[in-house]
Amino acid sequence: MSMISYNPYRSSLRGADLNRLFNGLFPRMEEEETAAGYDWSPAVDIKEEGNCYAIHADVPGIKPEDIDISVEDGVLTIRGERKFDNEEDKDSYKRIERARGTFFRRFNLPDTADQNKVTAKCKDGVLKVVIEKQDKVLPRKITIHS
Repeated sequence: MSMISYNPYRSSLRGADLNRLFNGLFPRMEEEETAAGYDWSPAVDIKEEGNCYAIHADVPGIKPEDIDISVEDGVLTIRGERKFDNEEDKDSYKRIERARGTFFRRFNLPDTADQNKVTAKCKDGVLKVVIEKQDKVLPRKITIHS
């Protein structure tokens, strides 16, 4: 019996197509395309709470030291790697469904997000990134002097 590698995202409607479809539901925090060359993409939930935004990402089996989170120019980037198990045992598998390898997700932050107040915790295979809100800068009227 040969080993079958299963990819749940391989269908007529691909992950990037679904992202474009649902981006309209979250106009304040849009996701950019997953970068080419990465093996998989963790599922995320984005929640707006009273004083913050929270992103929950499914990262089971990944150690916190294998995840890198950064914020630059209004873009939150989450990247990491789920390492392969011992290659010797690969022949004994009949089916492999769990994604392995590197991942990469980017999110455009809204103007109300405070890029200096971002925290992250990883518990029970779920990464929670919290971005606190700041007071939105109000436009001010400029007086023209003659």
